[in-house]
Amino acid sequence: MSQHDDTSGLSFRKQLEAYLETSEGGDLLRNIVEWILQELIELEFNDQIGAERYERSEDRQGYRNGFRERDLFTRVGRITLRVPRDREGSFSTQLFEHYQRSEKALVLALQESYLQGVSTRKMRRITEKLCGVEFSKDQVSRMVQALDEELDPWRKRSLEQPYPYLMVDARYEYVRENGHVESDGVLTVKGVNAQGYREIIGIDVAPGEEEATWGEVFADLLERGLDARSVRLVISDEHRGLKSALRRYFPAAIWQRCQTHYQRNAGSKVPRRERDQIHSQLRDVFDAPDQKQAFKRANRLIEEWAVTYPDLSAWLEETIADALAVFALPAAHQKRLRTTNALERFHQEGRRRSRVVRIFPNRASCLRLDTALAMEQSEEWLTGHRYLDMQILEDVPELTAVTTTIEVMTNEAALT
Repeated sequence: MSQHDDTSGLSFRKQLEAYLETSEGGDLLRNIVEWILQELIELEFNDQIGAERYERSEDRQGYRNGFRERDLFTRVGRITLRVPRDREGSFSTQLFEHYQRSEKALVLALQESYLQGVSTRKMRRITEKLCGVEFSKDQVSRMVQALDEELDPWRKRSLEQPYPYLMVDARYEYVRENGHVESDGVLTVKGVNAQGYREIIGIDVAPGEEEATWGEVFADLLERGLDARSVRLVISDEHRGLKSALRRYFPAAIWQRCQTHYQRNAGSKVPRRERDQIHSQLRDVFDAPDQKQAFKRANRLIEEWAVTYPDLSAWLEETIADALAVFALPAAHQKRLRTTNALERFHQEGRRRSRVVRIFPNRASCLRLDTALAMEQSEEWLTGHRYLDMQILEDVPELTAVTTTIEVMTNEAALT
């Protein structure tokens, strides 16, 4: 650490100690968060005008003109910040933009639950802790409207570029509809665009994963500009309704069955004591250097289990090609496109938030929270590292259709 860094650290410590000494008590954590955020706003303002308070500087680009108060509702309570103004009225802090939309959506879900009478006393304590203030129906309604005005356009945005790869998955949440609690699916589509960056391009909440519900999600993607012909591969689990909708809306795309789900399905067909072995053998198949070797290893596995577990052997023979379709892609792309694990991690964050709510007061509340999470995740992906080098895909001829691949490669493997 440099001498300058040491000095800065000591200065911050002294400021913090001085603040704590003069603080009037109350919620210590909230007071500290409020002070730090206030300091960040001041630094941001100083950077914009090119000078600190009362500083004479040739680089000055503006002058102070008072301040306005702005409330921020956080998990440590309500924080009141003094936002500086400049004479031109051009300063706008980025702090509130960085304040996560998902946090707002979570608080709104809790507030809606309490106001609609579906919460418990525990729920009330949670909302009071998160919000720091009492709230009314009108306040919640205004907050819902403001957040929806930000989230709805993003969810309905145009899809103006190709998305060669799609990853599709769902998770389930409890939602109250018409006085009954039901398990609704959060249907999510992740795309890898032509530049190799990931983003969530479709999200909806529906009562299940039937062909009709997934069909609505895919139809919406096409209406927003997605060219079905540009989709070269779709990764998902084996849900029948989902597969039917994929065949209808993306008939030219190769379907890759998620290898993680496939291993779980295989494990369910043998006693628990055999599961580690079948998982290890399937991983060996999936890690083959090419498709031909993968089918050879799969055939050996099918023959090995034919005597002890004929049902498993028959199932493997019928379905293994679906889990090996990814071999049609360039080798550099295969590892990241053989499972839906990346989308599973996104859903894990959704489950972590929804655990607090437990039962969403309505479908719109659930969609609001998940849209906010999707928007934040997409922004992180699009501003982060490139996920795949898509240049190599341009050098690959038309990908072999799954049905042709199954016939050709199975026959070659059997003859070798």
